[in-house]
This record gives sequence, structure tokens and C-alpha cells, in this order.
Amino acid sequence: MIRFEHLTKGFDVNGQRKLVIDDLNLTLERGRSLALLGRNGAGKSTLMQIIAGNMRPDRGRVVTDGTISWPVGLAGAVHPNLTGAQNVRFIARVYGVDTGELVDFVQDFAQLGAHFHMEVRTYSSGMRSRLNFGLSMGIKFDTYLIDEVTGAGDAAFRSRSAALFQDRMQNSDAIMVNHNLGELKEYCNAAIVLERGKLQVFDDLDEAIALHKRNMD
Repeated sequence: MIRFEHLTKGFDVNGQRKLVIDDLNLTLERGRSLALLGRNGAGKSTLMQIIAGNMRPDRGRVVTDGTISWPVGLAGAVHPNLTGAQNVRFIARVYGVDTGELVDFVQDFAQLGAHFHMEVRTYSSGMRSRLNFGLSMGIKFDTYLIDEVTGAGDAAFRSRSAALFQDRMQNSDAIMVNHNLGELKEYCNAAIVLERGKLQVFDDLDEAIALHKRNMD
């Protein structure tokens, strides 16, 4: 369960306060993989960072009874001056999981070869996404926050990513941002739509996508 209590967040734009999350009161129940839909600038990444605890709201709070991942795919998830392996060891210590097991898992899943032992700043965006996704999936969270990373790599890698994600969803939930609506249909079974600071929950993913497309017109 993730509950928003009077959650409010805004930014100063040209001398005026623009609310991207406006007094949000809503409970997201367990048992769903949610697509987070919204136009560019609607506040999707902001909401994800607040849920993860990486950004403070102006007012209100997020309450949860489970563990939540960091927003996989957002800049800053890994340190660019550390190698992939060093990042994995650091994250393992932070989250209290077995270091060797997590290193072995990410190395096998991400398939970075020798780059795994090179600094992340030398990685392509796709390589960084694969490291991030493998690192997140290597730790068992109650809710995974995923931002535009599932499409990284070739068809075989995407197939492995989908299989791993579906395996994790047997016991976990997810909130996913992805501009590729086809991929959202592959991974998600419900949706939330963020529009003008308000959030609507849809059990029917197609209904949410239809509303999202109307909002984009």
C-alpha cells in the first residue's frame, strides 16, 4: 500500500508557482503493476522521486507499509566515477543484501562484459539502463519504480527483462513510466493518470491510455 496524504509539490516558473501535484489524497492498493501516464511536464518523475523519498514535497506525506526501490532510470541512481561492479557493491551494502550474490546477478543479467569493471561515465545510455534495471531487479522490493528503462538492449535482452519483471511481479508491485505505450501494455495491468496535479486510478489500462491520448490533444 502507498498512500498520499495532502501531497503537494510545485516549482517556481517565470516568477510564478506551478503546482505539479495538487493536494493529492489517494491510496494505491497492493497487487497491481501500474503505468504512470501524463503529458510532458505533468510531474511524473517528480512524483516518482517523492514516492522514493528522494525529493521532499511542499506539503503532505507519502505513507507505505512496504519497501520501495529508487526510481530506476533517473539520473543519479549510480555514481558515474565508480565502475559498474563498485556501484553494485555499494548498493548491496546500503540495502543490506549479500554483496557477492548481487554482483553475480547483475553481471550475468546486464551482460556488460568487460565494461562491468569500467567507470559508469564511459557507458552508453543503454548500458547504464541495463545496469540500473539489473541492479534494481536484483534486490527484492515490495514496489519497483521504473522510469523508461525496460526497452534497453536488443530483442533478446528485452525478452529477458520482461521475463524477469514478470517473475518479480508475482510478489511485488510496480509503478512504471514509459512513453512506449506498447511496452506499458506488456508490463502493466492497470494505470494512474497524472493531469493538472490530480491523479486518477484505472483498473482498465486501455481506458487510461484513451484518456491520456485525449489529454495530449
